[in-house]
Amino acid sequence: MNLEDGKISLAEQFENIIASGNKSEIKAFLDDQNISDVVELVYEYPEYATQIIANMSMHRAVNVFKLLETTEQKNIIQQLAPSYTAALLNELPADDRTDFLEELPANAVRELIKLLDPEERKVTLSLLGYPENSIGRLMNPDYVYVYPHNTVEEVFDTIRKYGKNSEAINVIYVINQAGELLDDIRIGEFILSDPGTKVSELMDERVISLKAYDDQESASEIFKMNNRVALPVVSESNKLLGIVTIDDILWVATEEYSEDMQKMGGTQAFGEPYLDIPLFQLFKKRILWLVVLFLGEMLTATAMAFFEDEIARAVVLTLFIPLIISSGGNSGSQASTLIIQAMAVGEVTTRDWWRVMRREIVSGLLLGTVLGIIGFLRIFIYHSIAPHLYGEHWLLLALTIGFTLIGVVLWGTLSGSMLPLLLKKLGADPAVSSAPFVATLVDVTGLVIYFTIAYLLLNGTML
Repeated sequence: MNLEDGKISLAEQFENIIASGNKSEIKAFLDDQNISDVVELVYEYPEYATQIIANMSMHRAVNVFKLLETTEQKNIIQQLAPSYTAALLNELPADDRTDFLEELPANAVRELIKLLDPEERKVTLSLLGYPENSIGRLMNPDYVYVYPHNTVEEVFDTIRKYGKNSEAINVIYVINQAGELLDDIRIGEFILSDPGTKVSELMDERVISLKAYDDQESASEIFKMNNRVALPVVSESNKLLGIVTIDDILWVATEEYSEDMQKMGGTQAFGEPYLDIPLFQLFKKRILWLVVLFLGEMLTATAMAFFEDEIARAVVLTLFIPLIISSGGNSGSQASTLIIQAMAVGEVTTRDWWRVMRREIVSGLLLGTVLGIIGFLRIFIYHSIAPHLYGEHWLLLALTIGFTLIGVVLWGTLSGSMLPLLLKKLGADPAVSSAPFVATLVDVTGLVIYFTIAYLLLNGTML
């Protein structure tokens, strides 16, 4: 790497220190860097990843480890000494540890759980007991709680005693003797209150909480609507179980976005980085939808065979088939992408189906009319240049193309917008109504619309 302002770059410094083999120098260097810079070093020098983690102070090693991709975490754990692995796993926040363990095979999980301290083992097994993709899997059981009868002074004593183990102490949770959640109070309110003030005097009981068995995606919207950095997680009986922090929700949002993008592209969700997934596994993820789409496109050939006589009498109709089906497919894909994205961010729900349909009817008519006019003008201009190209019935042909484009685009926007809402209503993932799927559906129906209009307008002339 190049010198910048007379200083050696971070990567060059790292290479020099690693080459020296002096562990104390390596540790001092790594502990002096920003966590994000160390993470970049791990990815830039994967062969030294284990050495990097093992030569840092445990607290910093944990912060680096939990920011790494699962594949890199697995490689590091496989090469670390058992004693250091135990220390690292015990120091990891319970929710991050659970995220890591749930990505491993069952036999590996059993061996690693044996390395945990009894209390951490109990917490981890509890979190792993919640369904996959539930909020309970994200939950951190380390939080600060107080009782209504406590004073502000006692609250700060509690924070000093237990706060170091909590991931977020900017919010203090109030429970009763039965462990039921009563309120959550920002730490700023305690700071500004008299030391003798009781917690009950600060409570407004307008607490917002998550349910442990709810889906992780539901938490994202609650965080966004309430502008929170942490939210409590309760059981069905309102017992406080733990907290979920915004960094976990951002991670979930990123994972869900990646899955939705893969599904919208016409594949199954990968669940791991593209370059790490085995080739045969990648094949299996992609082949199913390709076969489904291929079988769907076979219906296009069936539709054309049904109108074989019309095609034989007016071969010119075949010239416009790619134009018709691509316009319908594009409009359908466009509409489905817009609706899926709107549903993902909470702008549209299944209750809005009628509003969506009305908007798409108007949009489809407007879009189809514009394309229909262009299609009409295309035939008009070509006929002006070469009158023999479309024959004496060119005007009827132009009208056929124009009206067909209006119908096909209208149908494409309607099917593309309604299919995600229908799938959501049925409990399926709207992302599976991917652009290729909608395009295939509209291809088949577009041909039916095309030849039906052609028969109505050209019967007795070209047909």
